[in-house]
This record gives sequence, C-alpha cells and structure tokens, in this order.
Amino acid sequence: MSIRHYLTIVLTIICITATCQPLPNSVKPPPVNRKMLTAAIVTESTVYATGMAYLQFVWYKDHQRVPFEFYDDHKGYLQIDKLGHAFAAYGESYVAYQWLRKAGVSKNKALIYGGTMGLVMQAPIEIFDGLYEGWGFSWSDIIANTAGSALLIGQELLFDEQIVRYKISFSRSEMARNAYGYLGNNALDGFFYDYNGHSFWLSANANRLFMHDILPPWINIAVGYSASGMLGEFENRTFYQGHKLPHYDRTREYLLSLDIDWEKIPTHSRFLKAIFSGLNFVKLPFPTLEVNSQGKFKGYWLYF
Repeated sequence: MSIRHYLTIVLTIICITATCQPLPNSVKPPPVNRKMLTAAIVTESTVYATGMAYLQFVWYKDHQRVPFEFYDDHKGYLQIDKLGHAFAAYGESYVAYQWLRKAGVSKNKALIYGGTMGLVMQAPIEIFDGLYEGWGFSWSDIIANTAGSALLIGQELLFDEQIVRYKISFSRSEMARNAYGYLGNNALDGFFYDYNGHSFWLSANANRLFMHDILPPWINIAVGYSASGMLGEFENRTFYQGHKLPHYDRTREYLLSLDIDWEKIPTHSRFLKAIFSGLNFVKLPFPTLEVNSQGKFKGYWLYF
C-alpha cells in the first residue's frame, strides 16, 4: 500500500475521533444507544464503501487487471511503510471500538466488530493490489495490519485500557530539497511521498514506567522509529527525471522522547475533549535522543 493510502486513512481517523471521545474506564457503558449505534454503523459502512469505490474507479482505473500475484516488500523503505500500515489499522480499530462502546455495545462484541475494523478495512486494499499490474498482494502488509488491530485488542483484553498509544509525527526531510521532486515539491506534497520524514512512536505513561506517581499523569515517555536516506523502495535511485540524485546512506533511527497523553489532561469542555482525543494520535515535538544504525548518537532540542 502506498503512503497516500494510509495517510488518507490517518486523516480520516483523526477527524472521526474528534467526534468520538473514549469512555472513561471507571464509567459503566450506558444502555445501547440505537441512534449512536446506527450512526457508527452507517459512518463506517460509508467510509468503507467510498474507499472501495475510490480504489476501483480512480486509483486502479488506468492499470491493467492481471492474474492474482504476490509481492514481497517486507524490506521496503526500511519497514517505515509497514509501521504506517499498523498505525492506520490501530487507529481504525480504536475509533470503531470506542464508538461502539460509547453506544452501549458490550466489550466483547465491540472488540469483535470494532477492534478488528483496521484489518477488515485494509484487507481489500491488499487484494486489489494483487489483481492489478504494478502492485501485488503483500503478506507483510497483512501482518502489519493485523498487528495494528491486535495492539488495540490485546491491551483492552489485558489492561482494559490503552496503556501504550501508537502515534505518528512528520517533518519534511532535508534530503527532499535535493531530490528534484522525487520526495514531493513542498511540505504538503512531501507528507504523501517522503518516507524519510515519518516517525512512529509507542507512547506510555511515565508514572507507570517509573512505578511511582512523581510526574503529572499526562506526561508520557515515547520510543520511536524512523529512517532516512531513502530515495527508493529497496535501494536508492541514481537519476530522476534526468537529474542525478545525491548519494545517501540508508539509515535506521531509534528515538527516545517525552510526550503528552492529551486525554489525561482534565477539562470539562466537550470541545476540548474532542480535540484532545484527535491529538492523541499525533506525537508532538519534544527534546529527543537518537541512536542510529551507523552507530551515531544525536540529541535534538525539538524533534518533529
């Protein structure tokens, strides 16, 4: 799946989540709210049907139908693409699960019908990829999608809450300015094409990690992964549209930073609760430590 696929899903996740704040752990789900349940089902179904129509009539319109074929891309883009798959699946499952719970659906049923939504929504994309020229069905994509949904389901079963949040951050990479448009021509364009600018994070409550309440409850510790030096899926291109591209070493980057759990910030404002719920998918800039696969250690006052 291309980065445009999963980032489009990510934007949808953030928008939907802003209207569906999670139910506090201490609050017993209300009786089934049929109006809210209907809204959840209709919205999810509409998003699903729209996505399938887009794939069939727009995305694959100019590509030839071929016999079903497979494509092994598990090493592509140093696995940044796979983390994107998992992130999209996690977000879709989170939104669907929380919406069903808020509508009064039992936890087990919400996990079955909502917690698996990330895998359900993305599996058809992989099947379409296997049927059209230029792509192929990827088992590693399926595994990543499953992992994203499993992160949501597993935590709800074990802890009855999301003690670890899966987040994304983005900043246009420096190499994009020297790539002659291969990584996008501007910041917005780069958001969809520049894998070097994406970082994925697992963010957990600091007090839980320290096993002592010494910090405000909304302070998190986040570990992240990013990669740089990529001008191609498996190896770097030398030329693009007649231009010679600079040489870069493909590098894995492991990150440690602070973060915020927005939903732990107390507020009585429904508007702010909605905003905080959406923001909890995004890792904000904070001082960050990095160690990379070249053995180099770096520090950033603010890492985007």
